[in-house]
Amino acid sequence: MTLTPLAPLTRPARLGPGARVAVVAPSGPVPGERLDAGLEILRGWDLEPVVMPHVREQHPHLWYLSATDHDRARDLTEAWCDPTVSAVICARGGYGAQRMVDLIDWAAIRAAGPKVFVGYSDVTALHEAFAVRMGLATLHGPMVGAVTFLKDLATQESLRATLFAPESVRTLGLDTARTMAPGRARGITLGGCVSLLAADLGTPAARPSARGGLLLIEDVGEEDYRLDRILTQLLRSGWLDGVAGIALGSWAECGPYEQVRAVLLDRLGGLGVPVIEELGFGHCESTLTMPLGVGAVLDAEARTLTLDEPALR
Repeated sequence: MTLTPLAPLTRPARLGPGARVAVVAPSGPVPGERLDAGLEILRGWDLEPVVMPHVREQHPHLWYLSATDHDRARDLTEAWCDPTVSAVICARGGYGAQRMVDLIDWAAIRAAGPKVFVGYSDVTALHEAFAVRMGLATLHGPMVGAVTFLKDLATQESLRATLFAPESVRTLGLDTARTMAPGRARGITLGGCVSLLAADLGTPAARPSARGGLLLIEDVGEEDYRLDRILTQLLRSGWLDGVAGIALGSWAECGPYEQVRAVLLDRLGGLGVPVIEELGFGHCESTLTMPLGVGAVLDAEARTLTLDEPALR
């Protein structure tokens, strides 16, 4: 079977002063004080946050979920279908997005049209769903109740600039970035938390391949041997066949970086594509907001990812 290379996805419109932004909790429960602090940051940007009904709840039996699967899916669907809402931002990651993704009313989502969607970590499952089921470009970026977003000004500024002035953040990469494998490649950005990408394989409407893509991956709390297993699964399944280039973000709580790096180099360094490590996104301070579904150039020598056009219209 010949797989078609990825194509650019529909970019939603940028935000303006006074835009209404819905906050959803598709995964884990959100500490109330962190949520409130994040909402104040959004209000300081002259946005009007709208907290969906089940965001402050906790599942009656499963402590690691913010509410029942149906309620979390209903919140996201209703937020998206509200014509006064311009963006949907997740409150936190954790675990649970996979459980509710197939309960979302995707027909209603498509009918409502494109909007800005922001999140990372477990939200990777939703980034993939928006890409495959709606053809929508999304933002791998900080969440309202995430500690890094609350305390790190550089993280806040990267998201704020992307939302309001996306033309100002066309070239992405921090000083920490290094070349793991040389080269320069053009493709369509995709990715997120690599364990979630592997877990998506074989599920309904899963992306069949990363062919033609610039893969942006990171993770948290996965030991080196588990990262080996995750990457090996992606390799053995053929999902990485034809990938154009790879950018690596943070690997927080995954063990000593040199051990993690050895795995990444072993599994990805021989693909014959450019690879940049420590580009500056994921579960880290000063994390960059990374657009998914847009054309870009990955330059391993310059250690940058440069977008063909702004993340938002």
